[in-house]
Amino acid sequence: MLSTEPGYPLGAHLDEDGVGFALYSEHAERVELCLFDPANGAETQRVDLSRAGDGIWREHLTGLGEGVHYGYRVHGPWAPEAGHRFNPNKLLLDPYARWISGPLRLDPAHYAFLADDDGAGLSLDERDSAPVMPRCVVVADSPPVPRLGRAGTDTIIYEAHARGMTMRHEGLPLDLRGTFAGMTDQRIIDYLQALGVTALELMPVQAFVDEPHLQRRGLANYWGYNTIGFFAPAGRYSHRPHPAEFSELVRRLHDAGIEVILDVVYNHSGEGDHLGPNLSFRGIDNASYYRLQADDPRYYVNDTGCGNTLNLAHPQVRALVLDSLRFWADTMGVDGFRFDLAPALARDGEDGAYSPDSAFFRQLAADPVLGKLRMVAEPWDVGPDGYRLGQFPAGWSEWNDRYRDTLRRYWRGDDGLLPDLARALHGSGDLFEDAGRGPGASINFITSHDGFTLADLVSHNHKHNEANGEDNRDGHNHNFSDNYGVEGPTEDPRVLGLRLRQRRNLMATLLLSQGTPMLLMGDELGRSQGGNNNAYCQDNETSWFDWSALESGETGFLEFVRYLIGLRRRYPLLNWPEYIHDTGNDDVVQCRWYDRDGQTMVPAGWENQHQAWLGKLLSAPGEHSLLLLLNASAQNVPFQLPHAGPGGGHWQILLDTANRDYTGGGVEHLPGGHLLLRQRSLHFLCYSQPFNSQPSN
Repeated sequence: MLSTEPGYPLGAHLDEDGVGFALYSEHAERVELCLFDPANGAETQRVDLSRAGDGIWREHLTGLGEGVHYGYRVHGPWAPEAGHRFNPNKLLLDPYARWISGPLRLDPAHYAFLADDDGAGLSLDERDSAPVMPRCVVVADSPPVPRLGRAGTDTIIYEAHARGMTMRHEGLPLDLRGTFAGMTDQRIIDYLQALGVTALELMPVQAFVDEPHLQRRGLANYWGYNTIGFFAPAGRYSHRPHPAEFSELVRRLHDAGIEVILDVVYNHSGEGDHLGPNLSFRGIDNASYYRLQADDPRYYVNDTGCGNTLNLAHPQVRALVLDSLRFWADTMGVDGFRFDLAPALARDGEDGAYSPDSAFFRQLAADPVLGKLRMVAEPWDVGPDGYRLGQFPAGWSEWNDRYRDTLRRYWRGDDGLLPDLARALHGSGDLFEDAGRGPGASINFITSHDGFTLADLVSHNHKHNEANGEDNRDGHNHNFSDNYGVEGPTEDPRVLGLRLRQRRNLMATLLLSQGTPMLLMGDELGRSQGGNNNAYCQDNETSWFDWSALESGETGFLEFVRYLIGLRRRYPLLNWPEYIHDTGNDDVVQCRWYDRDGQTMVPAGWENQHQAWLGKLLSAPGEHSLLLLLNASAQNVPFQLPHAGPGGGHWQILLDTANRDYTGGGVEHLPGGHLLLRQRSLHFLCYSQPFNSQPSN
């Protein structure tokens, strides 16, 4: 029964009388709400929505409740040459749907019913898509989950995949593996706590679709960067059909003191290019939701490399994204967001140029809720001038691929990298400091979901992506990796020993650098993808977390990572909120760089293309001085230890990556002594007395 309820938010919202439905379509001529029987999928009713101004269509239906299945048919001009692709034969998903029922792994054979069928995507397909389309579901909002609100600069991020983290956990019932409910298992939360990470960055969990070309090869989209429902948790990761399962996961992680950061994809949708399926935005209002080519609106601007680019220059599309972020923050309790291909969100000029002063960034910063959350950018897309590392607004952090590549190349033994190495260890102040941002703005990482795992980085000179079905053409070609003599698995103890040392060097450098470190799921247990550096379509044991290492007792590297995280927590200088420089004033926090003779670095040392050793000293009044020594060369290097505190003190080795007892075993060295830096090794030392303290009597 219809109601004259005057207004309610976009989407479908329950109240005491029924459900209010509202949809945005500026160019539509008519909008039909279609209701379906959840039991058999049959359409039971169609209701015309009323135009309410500002492009909003709405209606209130009394007598309806939770569990109603629905979709939309939108009428308007079929005029691709003007950017319009209205086709009421296609049932469409509500962009604000809180739950989507039915398979989003659409059968490739069904795409003929979902896309325009002339091979050029320019003809009107009059076949009804309803029989093969998933449905939106009316659900009541879950009770809001309070955000954790961690303070300080001691964040350690762990990038994980909700399905991949649980699929191989033998202790979980089969029906819970691969689900949000499985992630709430106390054993998994205990593991994360014991590791010492403070924030879990989950790869996309919003409802997404699989590309038909993957399904034709018997594969699936594992990573999830193909979103179609910005408010709906992915049903494929849910044990029960309700979004509350995800909010419960957030609640459990918060109880353990772990923040939740969501990897979100607002740069494009899962509808692809002009040949892609009509699932939602394309049929609701193509010309509003997407950036279209100015000289031929039949086609999409593709600054994402995924076939289309959402049009955040449009105020209603920005509102959609901001509303989605508020939902995940306010209702689900999410503490922050990592934005995939973030420059695409800020291309709102007429020429599509990126602007750090974009309307989206301004509205985000001004929002009373979102403006206080963690915002992390992947600072590149594939559009013109799309590489924007260091160019995001104050308050943002950024994935720092320059850090990644520098550390990979340095430890591999490439020449001429000392200046770049120092900048990386320093938190990349050259990128962020002039803009008034601290070292926490740099998300430092060696590995991420995109590329080699840490174990593969030291085991392969070349990618091995044959299983993806693209003749090994996909994935990065410049990985800055090394196999150390054998490509792939080996039993050679010399090679295995060197690979372990290099894993230690890379992980130690990451966790002892200024900035915010990010670890990749499973690196701490030696997870391998068999050399696949683009496992986006490998929803199998190639990508899943391997818990068997815990059961077999192969936890040596795990203990090493835990030890490093403990060091980072123990010494505040490693998490200092501001950039530390050499001011020549020992009464303030200091950073000094040393050569192997115990003297501060001079220009000749920085310019020496073949020098591969460096010392970094951190000191501050009332703090223990810290000394980081690195040697990526193939030779042992004697290093004279600098003076760094009151008389009577001594240096203590806390870390030696070349030693089986990597903790240093409590070895002490007096000031002025020498320490032998073995080839391809790292040492971390602490001065026994706080800097500027008085010597004991």
